[in-house]
Amino acid sequence: MELNLEQVINTLTAMFNESLNDGEQRKIVFWVDKDREFVEEIQQVALDKVKFHQLTEKNNFYTKYLLEEEDSTSHYLIYTNDDLSVEENWLMDTLYYSKTFYADKISLLLSDLGIDPSLRAIVKKYEKFFNKKNTQKFKSYGIQVYSEETIDIAIMSVLCNLKTPDFEEVLRTVLKESLSEEENKYIISMDKSFDLNVFWKCVSHLYGFDRENKTLKTLFMHLTLTALSHSVEESMLTNVKSFIAERNKSNSLVFIDHWMHHKVDYVIYNELAEMIEQELQLADLVRQLPIESFKKADTFPYFDKAIIIYIANSLEALHEDFEEYTKLINLRRVRHFYERYQFIFDALFYTVKMYEFHKKYSSGIPKASAIDIWKNYVNEYHFMDTYYRKFYVAFDNEPNSEILKKLKTMVENLYTNWYMGDLSSHWSMAVETDMKDQWVLPGITNQQEFYKQYVAPKVYKGERTFVIVSDALRYEVGLEIVEKLNAETLGACEIEPILSVLPSVTKLGMASLLPHKVLDIDENVRVLVDGKSSSGLDNRKAIIESTVTDSVAIHAQEVFAMNKAGRREHFRGKKLIYIYHDSIDAMGDKASTEIYTFNAVEKTIDEISTLIKIIRDDLSGTNILITADHGFVYQREPLVESDKIEKEDIQAIELKRRYMLSKENRQMDGILNININSIIKNDHQVRAYVPKSTIRFKIQGSGVNFVHGGASLQEVVVPLIKYKNIRKGQANSREIVKVDIKLTSSLRKITNSLFHLSFFQMEKVEDKVVQRTVLVFMADENDVVISNEETIIGDRTSDNPEERTFKLRFALKTTTYDKNKHYYLTIKDIETDVILEKIPFNINLGIVSDFDF
Repeated sequence: MELNLEQVINTLTAMFNESLNDGEQRKIVFWVDKDREFVEEIQQVALDKVKFHQLTEKNNFYTKYLLEEEDSTSHYLIYTNDDLSVEENWLMDTLYYSKTFYADKISLLLSDLGIDPSLRAIVKKYEKFFNKKNTQKFKSYGIQVYSEETIDIAIMSVLCNLKTPDFEEVLRTVLKESLSEEENKYIISMDKSFDLNVFWKCVSHLYGFDRENKTLKTLFMHLTLTALSHSVEESMLTNVKSFIAERNKSNSLVFIDHWMHHKVDYVIYNELAEMIEQELQLADLVRQLPIESFKKADTFPYFDKAIIIYIANSLEALHEDFEEYTKLINLRRVRHFYERYQFIFDALFYTVKMYEFHKKYSSGIPKASAIDIWKNYVNEYHFMDTYYRKFYVAFDNEPNSEILKKLKTMVENLYTNWYMGDLSSHWSMAVETDMKDQWVLPGITNQQEFYKQYVAPKVYKGERTFVIVSDALRYEVGLEIVEKLNAETLGACEIEPILSVLPSVTKLGMASLLPHKVLDIDENVRVLVDGKSSSGLDNRKAIIESTVTDSVAIHAQEVFAMNKAGRREHFRGKKLIYIYHDSIDAMGDKASTEIYTFNAVEKTIDEISTLIKIIRDDLSGTNILITADHGFVYQREPLVESDKIEKEDIQAIELKRRYMLSKENRQMDGILNININSIIKNDHQVRAYVPKSTIRFKIQGSGVNFVHGGASLQEVVVPLIKYKNIRKGQANSREIVKVDIKLTSSLRKITNSLFHLSFFQMEKVEDKVVQRTVLVFMADENDVVISNEETIIGDRTSDNPEERTFKLRFALKTTTYDKNKHYYLTIKDIETDVILEKIPFNINLGIVSDFDF
């Protein structure tokens, strides 16, 4: 660092410009230049209103006389090359009320940074650090009060390239870089231009890390295991006891928690935690612990694995603690590593739900009349179809998981063998008794009545009506769409089940939804609507347009492809709009893609929701009907031969996997013979034959897991969703609101660094009251987080207040708290980042200790 005269003059000027202290008449500054660096330039120093005098070995006495007798009012700069601290110094007493100035590098640095000369030794010690670039960064921190500690932390922060000085950040930056000292660039640079012992001293002081042999790896173990000791009793952790801090435990918990919650750095934490977990052989330790002892533990990923294994094994062993399993899964949802195992947890959750259903009907799904089984299906049984579908949506995201392969066998056994077996054989018996002569059910609308009953009255009244027909949208999927629309839009949504035509195929189902007087099929099994062909979009469009002049039929993909202006133009003046949507059938009907059936269902739910928003926002539509031509049966496991039936030698005019049409009238084993006169005009006296249960006819060709055409509930219960858009401010409009989450503990004073608080989800989630997820933590008045951060997922649907109560545990950083200041419990909406509440608390920890009573 080159010293220049300009710098010296600036510093001296600043010293003379300081205001006078009490009793001071003027300023006297002794400039000590022992190394004679400025002897040459001394004559050039001219300071405003300051007299200059050079002190030599010979004029000591004169100088004293000059300052005390001759001129006792002027400011003086006295330059000397001698050490002033020698004993026989005439000017000793003058020195007491004057200032000393050293024009060496350290003095200028102290003065430049505003550090008191009493801290000279520490700055001198780190002389190597203070090059131009580092000094600039150090200065940018704008530290108000210097101490040895603040200087240490600031230097480490500069070396770690931090925006503000903060030891927690320093430590995270170092550990993030590498757990090997030899490869860690921050440790290397601290070693070069700082004192590495100071780093370790800070770690020891803050985190109680006192090992003899200090390494970054053992430090990371110490921090994670000390954090872990907050959620697992220490008595359970005897194998790793040497890694658990004796003091300042909460600091480790807060440190690890902040790292886990960091938007970017959590990725590195996860890698390190996994590596250490293997090194510590944590799995062996956890295997010996009861699940209860670590159900909230979070520090390492193995805890989630252990809980997954526990639930899967319990299900396999037919233990029926389903409520406990569901609670465990819910508990894990707010834990850090949940995301990594999310699909496995989802699959597990739906497996538990299926077992729960199985237990409810442990004596079998009861035989009953057709209308009673229908009603039970609509109210209850359909849940199994949803659980099975959701299981596979999760499974397909983790198809290589050994645990999911194991669950899959259990799920298939429950769904295909037990549920579908029982339900469809009892339903087939009921159909044979109640419906084979007339395809109707008391009080249930037939699909072919759809137009007359739901569309025509609106058209007649001049109300603009949208009809969305989604191919193969079965009833249980319709229910999920209703839930989504209710939670995401202001509109009012209702659903009712209608009975589809038989055979439950597209050509007949689509035709029956059109305006018509008569449906029929010709010799070539083409479906005719009032004598006109109804296959394909163009023919359907012609039929709709001939009934209602201002009408249009269009494919959903075309609607998606248009922009807002294009949509407005296309539908201008149209009173009746039919939109055909086909994502499920398109995927399921091909052998090569039928495995993606359930993914197509997810896509369909999103697409229909998007269509509704387009109709509402771009086309100002208010009346929307959503329905389907038929449902579907899908199972994942390949069918075995016994799932298929040979067609007997009967003359068929059409034969598919799930039905056959013939003009003969015969009774055959395992096959229902159904009179379809109530569906079509039936000039050719055709009868429908459908295999009982979910058996398929043996026919050439592929694609046998996804089928429709038959009479199973999954094929013939079709949803009709009535959606009425309600605008904000209309008489019956209800805003969508997120549930409120409130602190219920009355405590507002914290006297222990570990404490619990209770929270309550004020309303249950239903209809237009939707879930809210919040982050909860303590912060100081500058919004610096001083505790761990906990998450609450407020999605409870129970009426029981106990089930909407959350108890959280917090740990405060060990530091000095001002008992007269406020600290704030902060509740923040995770989705919007909005702070919902800041509740003032007082913290009075007395003597900072770690005892937790």
